[in-house]
Amino acid sequence: MFDVIVAGGGPTGLMLASELRLQGVHVLVLEKEAEPTGYVRALGLHVRSIEVMDQRGLLGRFLEHGRQHPVGGFFAGIDKPAPDRLDTAHYYVLGIPQTTTDRLLAERATELGAEIRRGCELVGLSQDDHGVTAELADGTRLRSRYLVGCDGGRSTVRKLLGVGFPGEPTRVETLLGEMEVAVPPETVATVVAEVRKTHKRFGLGPFGGGVYRVVVPAEGLAEDRSVPPTLEEFKRQLRVFAGTDFGVHSPRWLSRFGDATRLAERYRTGRVLLAGDAAHTHPPTGGQGLNLGIQDAFNLGWKLAAEVNGWAPEGLLDSYHAERRPVAADVLNNTRAQMELLSPEPGPRSVRRLLSELMDFEEVNRYLIEKLTAVGVRYDFGEGHELLGRRLRDVGLKRGRLYELMHGGRGLLLDQTGRLSVAGWADRVDHVADVSEDLDVPAVLLRPDGHVAWVGDDQRDLLDRLPRWFGAAVG
Repeated sequence: MFDVIVAGGGPTGLMLASELRLQGVHVLVLEKEAEPTGYVRALGLHVRSIEVMDQRGLLGRFLEHGRQHPVGGFFAGIDKPAPDRLDTAHYYVLGIPQTTTDRLLAERATELGAEIRRGCELVGLSQDDHGVTAELADGTRLRSRYLVGCDGGRSTVRKLLGVGFPGEPTRVETLLGEMEVAVPPETVATVVAEVRKTHKRFGLGPFGGGVYRVVVPAEGLAEDRSVPPTLEEFKRQLRVFAGTDFGVHSPRWLSRFGDATRLAERYRTGRVLLAGDAAHTHPPTGGQGLNLGIQDAFNLGWKLAAEVNGWAPEGLLDSYHAERRPVAADVLNNTRAQMELLSPEPGPRSVRRLLSELMDFEEVNRYLIEKLTAVGVRYDFGEGHELLGRRLRDVGLKRGRLYELMHGGRGLLLDQTGRLSVAGWADRVDHVADVSEDLDVPAVLLRPDGHVAWVGDDQRDLLDRLPRWFGAAVG
């Protein structure tokens, strides 16, 4: 019997598997595809996901394969410089193909001892008071204490649970693919710049070697969006918008996506949970989808591990839904807004011009960038210090830096007073007595996901707060 079965071997499922293995949880990842996909669905990591990788000691691997870009210009493609004073030590977006992200996360999960089985499609499940039974397409039945559906927007797990997925259906479709072009790069750049003056959902981006990532509005809605478009469809739509098809040929892959926005009614049903696109789907505007899923896994992993390992306080696992569903709702809201701002219609274009003017105000620009990069997320932990519920950025310490101390996925008390204690929770919380010029509070208690659970210098107050997140004291 497994502790946790993860259905879906994309970035969300692989990140979750790694987080669970850090806590010694016996985890199995089931991925229905026999081989990793060649489709590059997402192109980068936003600031909060970069921080997540840094907190787990993975960032170096990603930096080796990625390219750093300025943070600005992401909200609906409105070209503004990065805002000043963004609350992070990682002031960039990391351009990296999802195929590489998937590979690096799979390597990490395997290193930590997760088992990944490819070509294994989940087709049925049932649960009781003691666990979950997963049925595979080949008739195999597997048993686990918990199961997490990380199996995408068409999630089989969500459907089997009967969880509602309300929202708005697709209104417009976009074609996406990688292919070669037969005209000079200068010609491509000139034509694209002209078309994008009115059609913001159009673009050709060079990958090198004559290969381009092509994005162009589709003609209407396909009856079945799981069926990829043809190269001829791309050529036809390129001619409609650009007056030329650029001589595109030799496609690597072709796909289509819609602008549907849907949010699962609940993230947990008994011993089965949902994460990533299985829980929420939205347009890719702003590049938030992959990042949102990774951050779901980062929130859920330590909580589910605490439940498996027997020390989770009451309500901890349910806090996953309470914290992450509102974040997803906000992403759905801002992607809806961005899609409207990308419209070539006169009304949305007027709103876009007005918003562009407003973004010249530093506060507006920063507010929108904090949404896209998720550094503005604050969970509701009740009344208290302004840091409470927010993630703490990496800060320098007298002996190193904060994120270097979080690689093991444990709670952490950063104590600048040297007088506090986590006796009774030392198996779950590290006590670091050190000082930082970047932190103007006496001490902070961080959850394993880096969010601030307590601020202060009073030992009694700390003892009242520790059980809320880390269960009962031992010894």
